Amino acid sequence: MEMDRAAHAFATLGHPGRLAVFRLLMRFAPRGVRPTEIARALDLRPNTLSHHLADLTASGLASVERRGRSLFYAVDLETAEGLIGYLALDVGRGRPDLLAALLSKPEDIMPVTDTDFDVLFICSGNSARSIFAEVLLRDLGRGKFQSFSAGTRPSSEPNPFALEVLRRNGHDVSDLRAKHISEFQQPGSIVMDFVFTVCDTAAAEECPPWPGQPITGHWGLPDPARATGTDAEKALVFAQTYAALRRRIAAFVDLPFDQLNRLSLQNRVDAIDAAHQAADQTAQKA
Repeated sequence: MEMDRAAHAFATLGHPGRLAVFRLLMRFAPRGVRPTEIARALDLRPNTLSHHLADLTASGLASVERRGRSLFYAVDLETAEGLIGYLALDVGRGRPDLLAALLSKPEDIMPVTDTDFDVLFICSGNSARSIFAEVLLRDLGRGKFQSFSAGTRPSSEPNPFALEVLRRNGHDVSDLRAKHISEFQQPGSIVMDFVFTVCDTAAAEECPPWPGQPITGHWGLPDPARATGTDAEKALVFAQTYAALRRRIAAFVDLPFDQLNRLSLQNRVDAIDAAHQAADQTAQKA
């Protein structure tokens, strides 16, 4: 990265508001985010957010795409990588004492050799989406996964519509309960290999970094608990959400883990959601 371009990017991130927006976009990467969702998560006025997004886009740190009537802003990962590389290798001259935490580890370049993985699914209420994902991975995972779910603001118990969908599809729901993410952030807690957010508000939460640097994924889906209409109409929305997560979980389980390193595995996890968004839209219109 050239010095002038790096200086422009660093100046852009030098403002606390723009840095906050960039950090939030990174948590959603590679998926784009609507400005309304960003404003709600960061409690920003629309005109203030508009200025921040314009500056991030002008500096090349973010890109914008129109889909229908909505704009979606996403991190430009190539620019972000170049900026980090510029700071580490050009400014820092590649000093090993500065780069110890960034240098590739053996597990980053060698195939993943674990035979079982600990996976945590997070949503806001831990009443439907993350519960679906926990059960699906438990039952489809062929013994290779230990799955968990939690919420940032958990409900008192799983949603009755969600439990009915699971029962109807042959899953055991006897031990399911809503849990707060703090249960998995205590000393001695299981070190997760994967952490997935399955709703937009969970990805936007300010959570501390997870121990062990797990591979992360964002499979944001609308909250079925917000569905309106008759009980039958609500049940249909829960069933569609279950089906959307089942497609993603099945694709995740089928990944050739023993042939992928951490970088390629992260890319494949990111691609799973993008590959199934079209199927979600088709199912909702049916």
